[in-house]
Amino acid sequence: MDNADIVETPARRRCGSEDVHRRLLNESLNYRLNRAAIENLAFAFATGEEQPSRAEVVTIPVVVHVVHNTDEQNVSEEQIDTQIAVLNEDFRAVNADLKGVPAVWQGLVADARLEFRRASTDPQGNPTTGVTRRHTDARSFSDNDAVKFTARGGADAWPADRYLNVWVCQLGGGLLGYAQFPGGPPATDGVVITHTGFGTTGTATAPFNLGRTTTHEIGHWLNLFHIGGDDGTGCSGTDFVADTPNQAGQNFGTPAFPSITCNNGPDGDMFMNYMDYTDDAAMFMFTHGQILRVEACLAGPRRNLVVPAGSEPAGGE
Repeated sequence: MDNADIVETPARRRCGSEDVHRRLLNESLNYRLNRAAIENLAFAFATGEEQPSRAEVVTIPVVVHVVHNTDEQNVSEEQIDTQIAVLNEDFRAVNADLKGVPAVWQGLVADARLEFRRASTDPQGNPTTGVTRRHTDARSFSDNDAVKFTARGGADAWPADRYLNVWVCQLGGGLLGYAQFPGGPPATDGVVITHTGFGTTGTATAPFNLGRTTTHEIGHWLNLFHIGGDDGTGCSGTDFVADTPNQAGQNFGTPAFPSITCNNGPDGDMFMNYMDYTDDAAMFMFTHGQILRVEACLAGPRRNLVVPAGSEPAGGE
């Protein structure tokens, strides 16, 4: 039985982005070359060789592809809007739970000056709500990208240089979501979120009912790695960000501060970072170093997507 056939509501965070990243590295020379160029630009930003040039807040148009097998999975526009609202709080660092960041790291909290809006115009220039809906015979999907193709039971992507594609569906095998890092094929570019981990109402289910799975996956889409460095539980991995402490593996659930690994005392792991594996209620910050990588991504591979804030109103208005 394919792991995707096992349909369960996740109780522990599981992200497929690293698996997809490794698969693309193995399959595609073009992806490897793109990734090298993207990381070179990120390094130039990190070292100050390149400087962020924008001062204004920018917007990314979003299209949400709802791929549903049951009526319950056909999430409402209200549920979609709760997710957009969470993204705009989290990426602007105005989320109410920021007060939970330990005092030692309060100064590292960063505003990405990035907002998200449902697209108001489709690829043909017609008005749209920024939502597509497709009934599928597939009981669930995995991280093999089938959900991104109409011919495989999913929904085709809109042009990835103009829209952030978000697919909402039933993921199997306990998978909460996955993203494609910048530099990959346009036809599969975007993020996929299981419907029970999307938004804050409707089918959203605790402990992943605060919209943070989508924040985490869009972090990957903007070239952020897991804070634990993806080397298992070792201390030699890196997320290529200087102001996130080195830590052993990912944290789960709702840890207590401090949680010390990899000789990173006295403050320990930054487990409240969006790029860890904690429950939604336990993650609530990006750092300046992470947002510098986002800046490099928005200046490089994602540059065609950004529009001045306010010029792409939410669909349906």
